[in-house]
Amino acid sequence: MSAVTASLCSTLLFVGLFVFVSADQKNITAESGQKVSLPCRTPNNNTIRLVKWSRNDLKPQHVLLYRDGHFEPANQHPSFKNRVELQDRQMKDGDVSLILKDVTINDTGTYECLFIMSGTKNAPSIIHLSVVDPPGQPGGDTEDGGKEAGGKEAGGHKEAVSVVLIVSLSVSAVLVLVAAVVSYLFYQKQRSVL
Repeated sequence: MSAVTASLCSTLLFVGLFVFVSADQKNITAESGQKVSLPCRTPNNNTIRLVKWSRNDLKPQHVLLYRDGHFEPANQHPSFKNRVELQDRQMKDGDVSLILKDVTINDTGTYECLFIMSGTKNAPSIIHLSVVDPPGQPGGDTEDGGKEAGGKEAGGHKEAVSVVLIVSLSVSAVLVLVAAVVSYLFYQKQRSVL
């Protein structure tokens, strides 16, 4: 393999990993009963036409939906009714953060914030919320080390699944990049033979 080809492979691998890892994702942990803010900001003060907070594991998926100046509670998941609001209802300075009141273990999940401003759509901000029982509560910081019936740690299963998913996606991205580089090298070699 020539120095130019090796350099190209290294560059493609680095760029691919940088793009994959730089996704806007945050992890937040809260105790049951707390009020939690899930952060999301628009890049500037353009007119915000749509703000959609959702969780893909729920049906309906909407946690909060704001469209063309109005909140739309009709398609909101029932577990979030009267428990969610925007940090700033006027969305000054592009703040579209979600306030979730009186969180429970059932609120654990991956939330997406999507907004549209004057015809442009953002890549979703992703926030993973983990809700745990407070110390001294069932499943919390107890003598059994926070284990529930069945020997599983509270929230441990979902966190393990998240880690496995992230690692799997990372490995998949690397494999796709390697396959692309090998295909490119094969194409170049075939081209130079002809």
